[in-house]
Amino acid sequence: MANGRRKNKYGSKEAKSGITARLPAIETWPNQFPGYEITITYPEFTSVCPRTGLPDFGAITIRYQPDKRCLELKSLKFYFLAYRNLGIFYENVVNRILKDVVAAAGPKWARVTGEFTARGGMKSVAEASYGLQGNIPAGRG
Repeated sequence: MANGRRKNKYGSKEAKSGITARLPAIETWPNQFPGYEITITYPEFTSVCPRTGLPDFGAITIRYQPDKRCLELKSLKFYFLAYRNLGIFYENVVNRILKDVVAAAGPKWARVTGEFTARGGMKSVAEASYGLQGNIPAGRG
């Protein structure tokens, strides 16, 4: 202990935890209409801190404009449930979900927001986006 503080040693093992874990496929279905947005909120998201092993809780919101495919909700729910026992940091959760949504559906743009329950008096919100410039979808403005 230096100056009465415990040194935390977060290494690449913790930082990479969960990023490449095998998760259920997110299914899609053919989109029938152009130019609209879809917002999906999953308020019961859980995962595990890779450092402490304690559960993390939060809400995940996916907002996207479909191109040729839309996300199928039942498969998305099973995909989210697979995180329940997965050791992964908040920031990695949001970026992993975005990567998987883009790979599955190929949206025109997408944003994933994770609002995680307060721990130690601090609340974390992490966002990741694809095909967006600032808060304006690419090609708009």
